[in-house]
Amino acid sequence: MQNKKILVTGGAGFIGSHLSEKLSKNNEIIVLDKLLRGNKLFNKNKNIKFIYGDVKDYSLVEKISKSCDIIFHLAALLGVEMVSKDNILTMDTEFIGMRNICRAALKNNINKIAYTSSSGVYGKLNYKINVSENSTVIPASAYALSKKFNEVYLENMYKQHGLRSVSFRLFNVYGPRQDDRMVIPRFYNQCISNKDITVYENGNQTRDFTYIDDCIYSMIQATKKNTKFDVLNISRGADKKIVEIAKILKKMTKSNSKIKFTKVPKNLLEFQVKKRCGNSKKLKNLIKYKPHTSIVEGLTKTYFTQ
Repeated sequence: MQNKKILVTGGAGFIGSHLSEKLSKNNEIIVLDKLLRGNKLFNKNKNIKFIYGDVKDYSLVEKISKSCDIIFHLAALLGVEMVSKDNILTMDTEFIGMRNICRAALKNNINKIAYTSSSGVYGKLNYKINVSENSTVIPASAYALSKKFNEVYLENMYKQHGLRSVSFRLFNVYGPRQDDRMVIPRFYNQCISNKDITVYENGNQTRDFTYIDDCIYSMIQATKKNTKFDVLNISRGADKKIVEIAKILKKMTKSNSKIKFTKVPKNLLEFQVKKRCGNSKKLKNLIKYKPHTSIVEGLTKTYFTQ
């Protein structure tokens, strides 16, 4: 992907900023972000133009996407604490944002939309297996439901208007610059402060943690492919118990913190699942690669490598 003009919504956030920086090496990037939690970390990057604004503002989206080749649509509310507090705003951001992106893409003859969905769409039904894209999908939260809705919306945009897209179901992406709305930086901050590491329930629930560099590489390479409409898991295919993550970080930081098991707050119960692990064979078949960074290697790169 070279010498293109690319719009990245949510491009100042954790994943978006890494994606924008990587793409900017060979492309002209426009970042749209309202900086709810994002940061402008690329003020001196001449290939990135930052625009403060909301993806729900159609006139703005239509204006800044003119002459773009691709839109990477990442703008969303993130973090279970945040989305659980305001389901309406969460869904509005997803639904209205996607509608605006698609309308602008059609008007401006944009070639493709790449969208970040979520492994949350799988819900709680299939927790005993490594879920693949054709596994039964039953979202258990408003956030996950809106992600699945947008996948369906994109599928029908292709069927009716020929607008090509790829949706990425991301599995617990982590890495440098991620804030403590997410479990790994929250544990890390507790460790370096020698505070109790708070683990929900008994910590035996698992997640499939995917290192940011693997995620970004997969997104870029898959978007290059001449797919019409597709949905792809981006996962390692190897899950870890949450309590094991706490123990690994405690050891790596040489922390005096104690692991404290606590009940799940009521507002977060809908996000809890015993096991979540992805099957990324479809991704590997498409781009001859799948995320491979081990959790120890990823944590080392995140916190202990300058």
